[in-house]
Amino acid sequence: MRLAAASSGSKKAEPTIALINIVFLMLIFFLIAGTLAPPLDSDLSLVRTAGLEGREPPDAAVIHADGTITWRGEATDPAGIVAQLGQDEEPAIRIVPDRALAATKLIEIAEDLRREGAQRVFIVTERGLE
Repeated sequence: MRLAAASSGSKKAEPTIALINIVFLMLIFFLIAGTLAPPLDSDLSLVRTAGLEGREPPDAAVIHADGTITWRGEATDPAGIVAQLGQDEEPAIRIVPDRALAATKLIEIAEDLRREGAQRVFIVTERGLE
C-alpha cells in the first residue's frame, strides 16, 4: 500500500515576519508617544511631604468618624457653622471628614449645610502621589 503524496493544496506555514514587523512598529510608536510630555527641569527639586503632621485648614469643619462636627475647636452642628460664617455674599464651607466616616453620613451633613444656607460646600481630602 502506497501512501498518498502530499497534495499541492496543503496549507503553507504563515509568515511570522509580518507580525514581528507590526509589533516592532507599535513598540516604536509607543516609545515616541510616551515622551511627548515635557520633562521637569533638571535643576528642580520637589518638596518632600513625608512625615508632615496633618492639620485641618483654618475655618474648616471637622467631621469625626462618629459623625460629630467640630468648628474652630468646639462641637457644633450644621446650623451653628452657617450662623458663625456671618453674612458673606456667598458662604462657602470646607469640611474635613474622617476617613472612617460613612459616606451616607457625609452626604447627609453636606445636605444639611446647604439647607442651612451654605452656597458652596467643599470636601477637603488627602492627595497622595504613590
